[in-house]
Amino acid sequence: MNKSLIRSMGFWLLLVVSLATTAVGAWLISGQIGTMTTTLLDGTATGVEVYVGQSLVVVGAGVLAAGIVGILLTLALVAARSLVPAPAPAVVEAIDWTVEAEETPAPVTTTPPADTTPATEEVVDEAEVTREDAPATDAKPDSSPSITR
Repeated sequence: MNKSLIRSMGFWLLLVVSLATTAVGAWLISGQIGTMTTTLLDGTATGVEVYVGQSLVVVGAGVLAAGIVGILLTLALVAARSLVPAPAPAVVEAIDWTVEAEETPAPVTTTPPADTTPATEEVVDEAEVTREDAPATDAKPDSSPSITR
């Protein structure tokens, strides 16, 4: 989660709706309690003002409680987000476009030469080979590249 709460639409929606709900609940409660108090003290209270007013106060209290819970959730989100460490920014080198890229030569692959011996060659038994025909064991292998052989 790399997104901050400040740029989160859901966070702001929760905060605004919670504040609006709290304000509406407080308005319902204060309006009905004010009306009931005034009419009961004057002695002009009717059954509608008293009994319906009590029900509207209960509804207003529920709306007010929902708004308060939303505000507490918003604060809990802020506290939880502050506990999560922010990811470290990635350090990126600037590219110097003025420098030519070094071209490395592609490795040269050589294939061994194909077998060029004719099919009619005589088979020589090892016992018939003399010491003069045998290759010298003290000879060093040719150190020149295989391409020039």
